[in-house]
Amino acid sequence: MTIKAVKQLLADQPSQDLLEELKHDSRKGVQALLTSYHKSQAKKVQQEQAFFKRLTLEKDLWQKGITYVGGIDEVGRGPLAGPVVSCCIILPHDFDLIEVNDSKQLTAKKREELYGQILMRAVAVGIGVVDNRVIDEINIYEAARLAMKKALLALDVKPQHLLIDAMQIETDIKQTKLIKGDAKSASIAAASIVAKVYRDHLMSFYDRIYPGYHFSNNDGYGTKEHLAGLAKLGVCPIHRLTFEPIKSTYFK
Repeated sequence: MTIKAVKQLLADQPSQDLLEELKHDSRKGVQALLTSYHKSQAKKVQQEQAFFKRLTLEKDLWQKGITYVGGIDEVGRGPLAGPVVSCCIILPHDFDLIEVNDSKQLTAKKREELYGQILMRAVAVGIGVVDNRVIDEINIYEAARLAMKKALLALDVKPQHLLIDAMQIETDIKQTKLIKGDAKSASIAAASIVAKVYRDHLMSFYDRIYPGYHFSNNDGYGTKEHLAGLAKLGVCPIHRLTFEPIKSTYFK
């Protein structure tokens, strides 16, 4: 077999017999491919173990007869512009996207890839958006809670239990508050990915409406480019007027 053929076979779930045969192939190129294959397999096993650990809470609830478990997370507390966005998601019991993890641990490309896959497989997905004007009125903490409540109410299937990242919300549904929940629960991790990508798309849209702040690159955070845009153009309709340095600079 050519090196190219070996590479293709290793990419297509090779049999144990083939792996044994390749182990005795004296070509350096084959051995390099084999080493790379075993490393990738070891990484996959680690990913699977970590993922199924993140499903522990959900599985415990499922085994108790709680069919619909909702995971809730939000994004956008820190930016100077744009809304805070929350997602509430119910995963199926056979959910097996092992790369689903805390959105902050993933690249933008991987989040985009997983976003569509999660939406296709989820039992139900709800999105809650609270804009900058409400954030300025009630503060970012309460706005994040409101976004979570909106996401919950947007579901077309009512959860029987909620797993929430670092918060509690007003609802008659039993809930479990988890610190750093997106690293402890697959449902919260999936919600964090959907909320993050949804908000990123929204900020890219705002970038076209309000050019000059580079929202598609900074998502509303106070980057050097964003602050330069503020200095040149002043505030736009989606800026949070109670956030620094906007509050001190423009509303003395």
